[in-house]
Amino acid sequence: MKVISVIPARYAATRLPGKPLSDIHGKPMIQWVYERAKKARGVDRTVVATDDERIARVVEGFGGEVVMTAPEIASGTDRVAAVADQIAGDIYVNVQGDEPLMEPTAIEKAVELVSSGRFSMSTVMTPMRDVADLSNVAVVKVIADKNDRAIYFSRHAIPYSRKPQPDPGQPFVCRRHVGLYVYSRDTLMRFRALPVSALEQAEMLEQLRALQEGISIGITELDFTSIGVDTPDELEKVRHIMKEFV
Repeated sequence: MKVISVIPARYAATRLPGKPLSDIHGKPMIQWVYERAKKARGVDRTVVATDDERIARVVEGFGGEVVMTAPEIASGTDRVAAVADQIAGDIYVNVQGDEPLMEPTAIEKAVELVSSGRFSMSTVMTPMRDVADLSNVAVVKVIADKNDRAIYFSRHAIPYSRKPQPDPGQPFVCRRHVGLYVYSRDTLMRFRALPVSALEQAEMLEQLRALQEGISIGITELDFTSIGVDTPDELEKVRHIMKEFV
């Protein structure tokens, strides 16, 4: 199976304009994401999908591959599908361009859920340990069943958590969702053709479009720190964590 890893990257972020080019210890954030995605075993090709020449020049400058996509594309998944129109593959990985802490192992495990035939779409979760994250709508929560299938994603605590669980290693029932998706080619194209769903509009989470359509999303749990960078504060947190990488 041919696996294509795609990193959607837009310049015009509302809360942090130009964030793919934000400096993290001497490298733009998009370079950190690209280099970590390239380390994943079993991925045949890694590309950055952008609509901005500034991002394209930077990526080409550090030796990365760029695919230009239309500026009117609304979501990361739609941008991955636009790449699939140009590059043939069996499985496509959507690595969020604002996840510089992404673990290559997370990509490998998520791909395995699809390449094995268990699911046609998959993602990743990590333990939820900080009580403050339960009320932080920027932190997406997920719950899964015993068969590694995501039940629901939300910006709010799910289920209602009256108090922490007794397990100090995993004090909450819900987990923290990581910005990574894997799709079979057929599911990616099906997803793109679907209209925006009511659940997706309510939570502003595009993966809910798949769940509402009845597409099962496989999910694997790994223990690592991942922060999607949407604000200047989150960028500073990532810079602090990544001191150990330089």
